[in-house]
Amino acid sequence: MGFYARFVLPRIIDVAMRNKDTTRLRAEWIPKATGNVLEVGIGSGLNLPYYSREVTQIFGVDPSPELLKLARARASAATHRVELITQSAEQPLPLESCSIDTAVMTWTLCSIPNPSRALEEIKRVLKPDGRLVFMEHGRAPGDQVARWQDRLTPIWKRIAGGCDLNRRIEAVIQGAGFRIAELKTFYLPGPRPMTFTYQGFGEIGSEDNVHEGNPAMTNRNREQF
Repeated sequence: MGFYARFVLPRIIDVAMRNKDTTRLRAEWIPKATGNVLEVGIGSGLNLPYYSREVTQIFGVDPSPELLKLARARASAATHRVELITQSAEQPLPLESCSIDTAVMTWTLCSIPNPSRALEEIKRVLKPDGRLVFMEHGRAPGDQVARWQDRLTPIWKRIAGGCDLNRRIEAVIQGAGFRIAELKTFYLPGPRPMTFTYQGFGEIGSEDNVHEGNPAMTNRNREQF
């Protein structure tokens, strides 16, 4: 990992994702989470102030040590118990199966190299009646915008931490075995190849309904606040 990716890009991401439009969506959607929460791609912890009293504890996963440094300050000020895990989303999570009530992903699926594997791991730790709360950007429906996304993605991935502009978010989530229970799609202000947004809930199908477990973690890469 080079100097730019390790030290510069995390700061850019933190500033860019604090704009008024993403902040408005966080305030609207993050309070939907309840119980034991797994946030995949917690980044610098920008969602932490928006979790409601219905949340018991938060497990935050991110591969970037620099972003998690920024998250620590926000975790220290949070009203919930927060545990930070330094690892990629595709790796086995140090959580018991069927121990999580809500999984949260915000502007994360675009940059995970193997999103299907990450979603399978999320599905493993979710309780049978748990749900996935997501806000993502991805492939636009219009051919003109989608063509620009295809053209720009190879360059954009190099400068934006592997961010894939043309990922079909709905299809990726469904392909991992989730049922889309609610979905809104729209453009945020800004360049259209970067701003087509998917906002919704995913649920586990009945074939995945197995026994519930207790929320438990190993000590691997664990930080508690």
